[in-house]
Amino acid sequence: MSTHNYFRNKTIWITGASSGIGKALAIRLSEMENVRLILSSRSETKLNEVRSLIKETQSVEVIPLDLMDTESHDSIFSRNSHLLSNVDIVFHNGGISQRSLAMDTELDVYKRLIDVNYLGTVSLTLKLLPYFIKKNAGHFVVTSSSAGKFGVPMRSGYSGSKFALHGFFEALRAELSDTGIKITMICPGFIKTDISKHSLTADGSLQGTMDDAQKNGMPVEKCVDEMLKSVSMMKPESYIGRFKETKLAVYLSRFFPKLFHKIIVRSKVT
Repeated sequence: MSTHNYFRNKTIWITGASSGIGKALAIRLSEMENVRLILSSRSETKLNEVRSLIKETQSVEVIPLDLMDTESHDSIFSRNSHLLSNVDIVFHNGGISQRSLAMDTELDVYKRLIDVNYLGTVSLTLKLLPYFIKKNAGHFVVTSSSAGKFGVPMRSGYSGSKFALHGFFEALRAELSDTGIKITMICPGFIKTDISKHSLTADGSLQGTMDDAQKNGMPVEKCVDEMLKSVSMMKPESYIGRFKETKLAVYLSRFFPKLFHKIIVRSKVT
């Protein structure tokens, strides 16, 4: 099945849709035939700015939500059940990163990373799952990271939250193996977005600058095209980015952990 055909006539929900990969996904998917989009993030203003970039704005709905505020998710689903009950594919793309040494990082920063990246995504998944089970169809697409496959310096909390996503969704995939529900884990390397600018530092403040590796990363549009191809092929897991930082790194970390440890210690990951 071609990429376009897989998404045709689908209702697609994107979290973290106000910037970066989520914004690029919204724009790219809006170009496909009869795709209906639901866009979510904390900022309604930014979501409407993304919506204004899409030609067929009548096929785009905006639902502001805060991943961290899981107590609000029940009311969000209640108010928007007419939209969310029809979702065919969800891109769990919302999240935050981190740039700080573990020994310097306050516990509240770790809690926030878990609340947003892990528990927020799990909460929405549990709310959406009954709709998928009722129609015996649906596709969860989860934006993890290469840092969700191996630990990366200065990202201990971020890596931990992404590792947790893999544990949850791999277990869920096994539980749903006899259904028509699919799960795809997306593991990007360095993608040229502003994620590092919004990364939490040791005390919870934002870094405010772009990492060199992020600045020189894969263009977000290319990342999105590779994501959509992987989803249309219903891959369980997909590594996207430069070869060394994704596929090779995952391979080495799994089969040659001692060698990988030496490489990651010597590398200047910024």
